[in-house]
Amino acid sequence: MSPIGDGDFSFDCHPGVECFTVCCKDVDMILYPYDVLMLKKCLGMDSGDFMREYTFLVRGENPYFPTVKLKLKDNEEKSCPFLCENGCTVYDMRPSACRTYPLERAVDRSIVQKKANEFYFLTDHPYCLGHREKRKHTVQSWIRNQRLLGYNSMNEIWVELDTLFMKNPWKGEGVGGEKQQLSFMVCYNIDAFREFTERHKLLGQFRIDRTWKKNIATDDAELMKFGFEWLKLVLTGESKVLR
Repeated sequence: MSPIGDGDFSFDCHPGVECFTVCCKDVDMILYPYDVLMLKKCLGMDSGDFMREYTFLVRGENPYFPTVKLKLKDNEEKSCPFLCENGCTVYDMRPSACRTYPLERAVDRSIVQKKANEFYFLTDHPYCLGHREKRKHTVQSWIRNQRLLGYNSMNEIWVELDTLFMKNPWKGEGVGGEKQQLSFMVCYNIDAFREFTERHKLLGQFRIDRTWKKNIATDDAELMKFGFEWLKLVLTGESKVLR
């Protein structure tokens, strides 16, 4: 596939398209930490309960840290658990993979720079008839309309941490060791990490900007950002943010 670049593409998805919700069945979907955070918020659930009910773990591309996937319904169609007759019940906080479709995002990290280059490709699944619709988009208009900027930003931070995990920073502990369990909690159980942060008074151990500290106290996404930086410090002894 070739990157779309500044070109446009035709696509639309609505109940009038014959294949509506077909892509929500028998799907193999990875959930990233921010996806879990937003879904559990949408459902009003504790993050630990959400993980137990709606996800399962597999060994993915990272041999030293589990990959979280969406657990589908146990029915013939293997439907997404959030799919109903009228469509998606968590649409406003749907995962980044759902928001990005019909595009696929790739990031070039081969060049060391402050911001990695990103490229978007147009998928071509034969079951998807949305490509026949006449509505035009550019990559940038799609990113805006699907509110992808926040998801992409959080996923970039996560990829940096996952890259660290791929270096096996918990050598000697084995699978499920103390540091790996701690890391999993920070990434996928934000409610447990908030309780952990308060119990151990973590925020008081660092010189943190007053505004950020206030935001961390009320915003799970900001707490997750803090947690990612704290993990870097715990696992490597270095953090560009925490002092």
